[in-house]
Amino acid sequence: MARHLNKLHPDSPIYIGIDAGTSGMRACCIDDQATLLVQASIAFPGPVVDDNEVAQDPQIWADTLSDLILQLKQAISLESLKAIAIDGTSGTVFFCDAKGRPLSRALMYNDARSGHQVAQLKTITDNTTVQSVSAGLPKLMWLIENTAQDTATTLMHQADWLNFQLTQTAGHSDVNNCLKTGYDPIHHQWPDWFSALPALQAKLPQVHRPGEVMGTIAATVAKRLGLPVDTQIMAGTTDSHAAILATGISQPGEAVTSLGSTLVVKIICETPIFNQQYGIYSQPFGDYWLVGGGSNTGGAVLREYFSDQEMESLSLQINPNVDTELGYYPLLKTGERFPINDPMLTPKLSPRPDNNVIFLQGLFEGIARIEFNAYQKLAELGAPYPDVIYTAGGGAKNQVWTEIRQRYCQTKIKQSQYNEACYGSAILAKSGHQQ
Repeated sequence: MARHLNKLHPDSPIYIGIDAGTSGMRACCIDDQATLLVQASIAFPGPVVDDNEVAQDPQIWADTLSDLILQLKQAISLESLKAIAIDGTSGTVFFCDAKGRPLSRALMYNDARSGHQVAQLKTITDNTTVQSVSAGLPKLMWLIENTAQDTATTLMHQADWLNFQLTQTAGHSDVNNCLKTGYDPIHHQWPDWFSALPALQAKLPQVHRPGEVMGTIAATVAKRLGLPVDTQIMAGTTDSHAAILATGISQPGEAVTSLGSTLVVKIICETPIFNQQYGIYSQPFGDYWLVGGGSNTGGAVLREYFSDQEMESLSLQINPNVDTELGYYPLLKTGERFPINDPMLTPKLSPRPDNNVIFLQGLFEGIARIEFNAYQKLAELGAPYPDVIYTAGGGAKNQVWTEIRQRYCQTKIKQSQYNEACYGSAILAKSGHQQ
């Protein structure tokens, strides 16, 4: 189908979106109408894990990027390619030298070795976004303090490194990848408190808004990959932000709930909201702001008790309009962050009925109640209550759960036509090129 469309309109503009993860990379091509033309994916070895240390060789990503683009070329002509945008995992960082060579393995988003640096940051800034081992900034501080970085000239996030592979120009990043490195999205600058971190301050990149032109593909790279020499490379974003872009939300009051291993809610607002107590932060979203937070509940709790096949079978026997009144708060372990901030909150998963259908329905209802409370909490803090909620993640496919969520949230819930992050990045490439 994709090849046929391209042959009918060989001169139609094409845009590529690429999603870089921890164990693979996905890509897709779209046209001017945002029609999905073709997709491709390549798996690669996962990170090296040693207790709380999680690291990966960036060269793996670079090699995969080239192979992935060549794979796309086998499925569709890229003679009319106009732009490429790339998203990557948030908080994955390392340093490069003047020639763009990595000086260490990348510390991944879930690397947790930088607890001491987090404590340091709490004495330097009240920016809670960087005060977590999942953030990029404390990892970069750890690298400076514990590894040889004498020749380092610039810091890199995963998406930055991949963009460098295409432009051969280092020192550029995007707003969303830089949020957890300390960038101020309201004043559009690296804040003054970086003067307390002089070794890092000298290595901060120029920051672009997602979809902004960062450069043109390097001539040598274009020749090697067989791409047009005028292909624009757009500033990308984080993987979670790209997945939200893929849903198509664009106006204040439109929201996305991600039902993955955890529950994440995001809503478009006209003004930013930051709240330290609940871990709520905002990121630029076109002319607006994307505001949200994450709960520790989600699909991981469901999978603790049921396989996907069991959930599918049992769901067929659920009446979504009759409440079980079990009142569960489904958590895997003690502690919640949002919409209740209580590190001592214990899971409520009893009484457990003998009937697994009723038990599963109770879990669905518990997570739906938390979703409703999350949007209510955001509304208390100044966000609009959702006019419509789009759903991403594996839970989006369960129609019975959707009906239960709609009953609790009292608003229209829709499944997105697209929720792949690579599609969201392709939208960034298209919108940036057309501006």
